[in-house]
Amino acid sequence: MKYIEPIRVKVLMIMFYATGIAGMVIGLAVAPPNAVVIITFMGVINFGLGAFFTFIFLTQIEKEPDKRKKKRKGD
Repeated sequence: MKYIEPIRVKVLMIMFYATGIAGMVIGLAVAPPNAVVIITFMGVINFGLGAFFTFIFLTQIEKEPDKRKKKRKGD
């Protein structure tokens, strides 16, 4: 998998966790009776995506700089 900058992954994590929690709360407390299941389910999906990006953040290996492009001290 391609390396993703940590700040971008953190932003995605926060975004998905926040919308997931908001979706679950709205689905269980505020939504009309005919939309409770679908809104809560979408909140759970967003929460799962937040967990996926947390996994990516914790397991990705740091990108190594390209040694071919580095200048030598003698040049």
